[in-house]
Amino acid sequence: MTLSSESALVLFSGGQDSATCLAWALDRFARVETVGFDYGQRHRVELDCRAALRDDLDKLWPGKLGDDHMLGLPVLGQISDTALTREAEIAFGADGLPTTFVPGRNLLFFNLAAAVGYRRDIRHLVGGMCETDYSGYPDCRDDTLKALQVAIGLGLDRRIVIHTPLMWRDKAATWALAEELGGAALVELIRTESHSCYLGERGTLHDWGYGCGHCPACELRARGWTEYRSATNRDKFV
Repeated sequence: MTLSSESALVLFSGGQDSATCLAWALDRFARVETVGFDYGQRHRVELDCRAALRDDLDKLWPGKLGDDHMLGLPVLGQISDTALTREAEIAFGADGLPTTFVPGRNLLFFNLAAAVGYRRDIRHLVGGMCETDYSGYPDCRDDTLKALQVAIGLGLDRRIVIHTPLMWRDKAATWALAEELGGAALVELIRTESHSCYLGERGTLHDWGYGCGHCPACELRARGWTEYRSATNRDKFV
């Protein structure tokens, strides 16, 4: 259902959350573009999934998906010493944050997305950040993104809107939202073509998707899938 005659720009990584958000935007906005970031990730599997996901989502919402913008951001990888940008153990640091936290990542992503949107005359920015069952990343918090929306709007002298449709949804609810938006076809698309595994494992297809099965991202995705299937009594996707 289109709720706006305007366009939206979705931060699209190729993961479950961003794929669901892209579907959410396609369902609501007249035109949707995507932006991705190559910042020296430990693996490129998630980025490699983007093209196929975009193609299949375009078929579900024909004629609404516009340009894709891939931005190189190597400086973020250069200044980060994390388990997502280095061959480091995934664990919790002395500050209580997981070693997968990339400081400033979402702050930079939204600032750059806003700059792209300014050039494209797009004021609606969509991201898959979530504060419900996340890893404690401070730049995923609702307060952070509300403050960022105000700051970017002031800096551009233009009202922008940051949408986070998953902010108060756990992973089970995220799977349910995908079904609500695009039925079994979208759920299966996200299950098999999106990627969330921190280790970049793409060799084994589990009932919840590809992944190593034991990193925090895989465990979260798998638990959400199990809860989703249990709550909706689904067994048709495996």
